[in-house]
Amino acid sequence: MKDYKPVIGLEIHVELKTKSKMFCQCSADYFGAKPNMHVCPVCMGMPGALPVPNKTAILWMQTIGRALGCTLPKHSKFDRKHYSYPDLPKGYQISQYDEPFAVKGKVLLKNPYLKGGEKEFHITRVHMEEDTAKLIHQGKDSLVDFNRSSVPLVEIVTEPDFTDADDVKAFLEELQVIVRYLGVSDADMEKGSMRLEPNISVRKPGEVGLPKYKVEVKNINSFRFVKAAIEFEVKRQIEILEKGELPKQETRGYDDVHGGTYSQRSKEEAQDYRYFPEPDIPPFEFSEKYISDVENSLPELPSTLLTRFVKEYGVKEIDAYILTRDKKTADYFESIVLNDKIKKAGQAVANVIINKKIATSLPAEKFIEEFLKLGKPVETDTALLDTAVTTVLGANEKAVTEYKSGKQSVIMFLVGQVMKQMKGKADASVVRKTLEEKMK
Repeated sequence: MKDYKPVIGLEIHVELKTKSKMFCQCSADYFGAKPNMHVCPVCMGMPGALPVPNKTAILWMQTIGRALGCTLPKHSKFDRKHYSYPDLPKGYQISQYDEPFAVKGKVLLKNPYLKGGEKEFHITRVHMEEDTAKLIHQGKDSLVDFNRSSVPLVEIVTEPDFTDADDVKAFLEELQVIVRYLGVSDADMEKGSMRLEPNISVRKPGEVGLPKYKVEVKNINSFRFVKAAIEFEVKRQIEILEKGELPKQETRGYDDVHGGTYSQRSKEEAQDYRYFPEPDIPPFEFSEKYISDVENSLPELPSTLLTRFVKEYGVKEIDAYILTRDKKTADYFESIVLNDKIKKAGQAVANVIINKKIATSLPAEKFIEEFLKLGKPVETDTALLDTAVTTVLGANEKAVTEYKSGKQSVIMFLVGQVMKQMKGKADASVVRKTLEEKMK
């Protein structure tokens, strides 16, 4: 079985956090709202209602594309993707087919927890579409909530570059961080604003090229679950191939309770969505200046920041990785190490932040004040110390007797008692020395 090789590609859906929906003025902030409150004739698919594209959503989608190393074509268009399902009120979805907003990208994965060092994965396309309504199943009935219908949705499609579930998990985690750095989505999987769909097949020993089938696992909402789903599918498919059979080309779901996948619908032949150009939205022509402005608007991305923290501030790669998982934490770290009061203390500051030795919610100046105290001995009030030592020795005569009879380890108990009396405002080494002198 060791000669079988998994072949995995990914489709990732990310909802953008624009104020309004993709093609109408309804609020896109639908999570937690009562059903069917954020709706209008456009997102309900009423006859005669015309879509108007959300300019910000397109810009943000192109920003994601550039962050993933994609080219932004000057010409693009929307298409109608036809299929009949209750969550599509129009009977079609406005999406993109042959001329998406971003194509042919790559992501360099720098994850010190990952075996094999840096790895590169390729992006086929990043395109814009509208989200569907939400189906709520109650027994034999299904209710439809249109609040989510037409919320801006970005689909990111990778090449089938992945051969390992750990690589997939690491890539998806990095993608989530990148999207959050851009500030265009919360990418919160519990709320459904980031949804994961791996396409999985297995190459038989000696086989070249792509296998003759693939299995798509739909709408997974956890990195841990996507890893488990891939591992389950690879094992299941290898067992089928070992029998001399070919796994069915189908769509499957993931059961997070029992930890396996289950069949949803067969896809023996490619489904004909009957794409054609969206007649209600003219094609787009982008100027070179517009595309240049999108490229120049990108913030420093986590992988670049990681490399810079290692090089400029002497932070260990593993710690730089941890610091750059959240943009606020990375910015906070840098605001501290760039302060004139701290010189060449990058790794020390990283240690304090990561290990939470000082509350990282403090303003930078206050953090620096506390950080500088960490390296200094505590000033001890000798008069208070003398009183505290006398009190502790009087209250712990048995410990004093044991110490004088040769049980040296009891000194640490007495040090602790004195530190409590002093409420920590004493140097432990000074406390110990005072105790030893008193018990001679």
